[in-house]
Amino acid sequence: MMITGTYSGFIMDLSRTIEVDRSGNQTSFAGPNREFFSDASFALGLFDRIEIGTTLQSFNEPDSGGDVWGIFGRAQLVKPQDQGLGLALGARYVTAPDFGDGIVYQPTRLGISDNRFRKSYAGLRDVNTNLSLYGAATIQIQGFDQGFLPDHDITLTGGYGSGMFKDGDELEFYHSIDSGGWFFGSAVHIGVGDSALLTLMSEYDGFDVNLGVQFDVAGIRIGAQYLAANYSEPLGGHYSEYWKPKLGVMGSVALRLKDKPLLPRPSLMERTEPDTIILPAPPPDTVRIEIAPPAREGALFSMCLSTGETVQVRLAPQGDTLIGPERIPLRALRPILDFAGTYAGAAQWFVRDDPIHFEEQVYEKTIGEGPVDCEQIMRVGRYFGVGIFTPRNADRPFETLYIAVRPGVWQTYFYRH
Repeated sequence: MMITGTYSGFIMDLSRTIEVDRSGNQTSFAGPNREFFSDASFALGLFDRIEIGTTLQSFNEPDSGGDVWGIFGRAQLVKPQDQGLGLALGARYVTAPDFGDGIVYQPTRLGISDNRFRKSYAGLRDVNTNLSLYGAATIQIQGFDQGFLPDHDITLTGGYGSGMFKDGDELEFYHSIDSGGWFFGSAVHIGVGDSALLTLMSEYDGFDVNLGVQFDVAGIRIGAQYLAANYSEPLGGHYSEYWKPKLGVMGSVALRLKDKPLLPRPSLMERTEPDTIILPAPPPDTVRIEIAPPAREGALFSMCLSTGETVQVRLAPQGDTLIGPERIPLRALRPILDFAGTYAGAAQWFVRDDPIHFEEQVYEKTIGEGPVDCEQIMRVGRYFGVGIFTPRNADRPFETLYIAVRPGVWQTYFYRH
């Protein structure tokens, strides 16, 4: 139930465009004409697996090609989960422009009308780009977490398509590389703070090599692209707008219609906390013997940490947490010493009472906090660095989740049916 609206466009200099008559003969050249060509799309997500939408690409008078618009749909067959493989299928249908001469002209890969781009050519097979079918495979890789590098993930994509991805590769003015229908892409997603991503991307779409940069924060995305980077300005002969580099821009807004927050925040893949190995301290050079004062009184209490481990402490009558053989108040040792683990108590998503999205399910926060028995729970995942626990031997989809708020205090979440 996510709805996404996108507006994009590119600048193109039609400084020398060849026009042809019905027989395919060259008739004239057009003069200089630098324009901004734009389009818009609207998409709706369903079941976290399917997306359907429409594209609005061109609005022209009938003698200039008429309107060009399309519909599309895509389905995610396999979701990439933490360094995994994803598979998807998609289709798009775009209307064919009509110049009022009774000839069927096909939509071009630039999304604009072109009366040179026909359905049939003498001596060549039919060209049909109305319907494009494609399949794509994606690999998600967690970035190299080195001290001098920001947190980042890497996406690699490859696929094959018909229609817009392939047809037209026999036409001299339309292509420079024989695409064969294959396309490839890569992207590096860099975390910026807790709720923003900077993405650097490149792709080969079957005809062109495109480069881009995109900034995504709270459902709002802006980007810029350098399109057709594999071409240089033609120096002579058969000039074509398809063989020229172009500067593109885009803006997008995504709204979550069903759950909060309304503007979703992007995030990197979950990171697993490294195991901590505690080595024994080196022996001191000088041994001092002191007589310890009498230990403070306190009731013995078992505390479950967010690591899933149980520690025993004593609680003083005044409410202090006493640790160690001398039962020293923990508050006197902070921040130098504290319990192990990561806790949700100060996290903004916990303070805002946001629902938890885990394994394609939504879990709501219940009222009240309390202790749990570490022997009765098991860890099944992480949410923004905080461990997610559920009762032992529970079956998927889990009905109940536990999140550690602070040492010994846990919050319960229930599955929203």
